[in-house]
Amino acid sequence: MKQSLKFCVDCATETQIAKHLMSCDKTFIPPLSERVEIYNYARKVTTHATRFELWANDNLVGLVAMYCNDQEKRIAYITSISVLSRWQCQGIASQLIQRCISYASNQGFFYIELEVDTRNSRAVTLYKKHRFSIYRSADQSYIMHLLVTREV
Repeated sequence: MKQSLKFCVDCATETQIAKHLMSCDKTFIPPLSERVEIYNYARKVTTHATRFELWANDNLVGLVAMYCNDQEKRIAYITSISVLSRWQCQGIASQLIQRCISYASNQGFFYIELEVDTRNSRAVTLYKKHRFSIYRSADQSYIMHLLVTREV
């Protein structure tokens, strides 16, 4: 049976996001559950982030969550990028990141920032592919940022 894929923004419920993040927990470096309480984090993301999602039928398979609340500095912050293991290496994260960048551009943001563990070379490579550069290092993480160009 062929899966029906659908991109959307802010469709997932708190429970669906928590379930997705728990399914992706071990793909984060370090695991997400070692850094946050997943249900509380899902509540925060649902309440405060703009979410770029890919659904296969009724399953949330990919998620990028970005805070767009720094109106003074015009910096958006990606807090989470996750794709279910069996859906990885299919370009889903790239497509979601591109939608996120377009959204930030259309909303007038100047930069997008994110934090990534220095040991997560796959993620660093993915972000560099999308023109993010290492802005600074902090402990075991890089702060990466992207200058957002205005779409015409």
